Amino acid sequence: MTAGLIYIHGFISSPQSLKAQLLGHYVAEHHSDIHYMVPSLSNTPAEAFRELDQLVQDYLQNNTGPLGLVGSSMGGFFATALAERYRLAAVLVNPAVQPHTFGEHFIGAHHNPYTGVDFSLAQADIDVLQSLVVKPNTGRYWVMVQEQDETLDYRDAVEFYNGVQMTVEAGGDHSFQNFDRHLAAIVEFLQLSAPAA
Repeated sequence: MTAGLIYIHGFISSPQSLKAQLLGHYVAEHHSDIHYMVPSLSNTPAEAFRELDQLVQDYLQNNTGPLGLVGSSMGGFFATALAERYRLAAVLVNPAVQPHTFGEHFIGAHHNPYTGVDFSLAQADIDVLQSLVVKPNTGRYWVMVQEQDETLDYRDAVEFYNGVQMTVEAGGDHSFQNFDRHLAAIVEFLQLSAPAA
C-alpha cells in the first residue's frame, strides 16, 4: 500500500519552485514510502486542471493507499476543487480564492520564467476558473497564510475557509517564508505515513 502526495504549483511556476523542492527533499529523507508527485502543469487553467484530474484518477485507480494534496497559490485553488471532487485531504499555502474575480490580472500575454514559455490567456480561461469554484465542504483542509502576502489578500482565504485548521502568520510574503518549518506537520496532517523513527 503506497501513499501518494501531489504538490500543485501556482500560476507561472513549475516543479522547480522552492516549496516543491523543500517538500520533496523532506519526503525523500524521512518518508521514502510516500510516492511524491510534482506535475509540470500547462499554463492554461483548463488544461492544467485536466492534467491534475487525470493524475488523481490514475493514482486512485492503481493504488490503495491514501492520497494527499499540497497546493500553493493557484495550486491551492486547484487542490480545493480536487479535494471536493475526490474527498481528499489538502494543505493550502497562501491559496488563491475565486481567482476569476481578478481576471484582469490574467487576461493577456504572460511569460513563465521557469519554463521559458510565452502564452496568453483570454476571457474563456477566466470562465474556466469560475466553473471550478467550490465551497470547501468535504475532506480535511489546513490553510496556511502569511499576512504580508504581496500577491493575494490573506483575509480572503481566512474568510473562505472559515472553520478549517488555519495557520495565520504575521509578516512573510506570497512565497510563504520558512515553509520548511511545517514539513513534518504537513505529512502528519495528511496522514500519509507513520512518523519517522
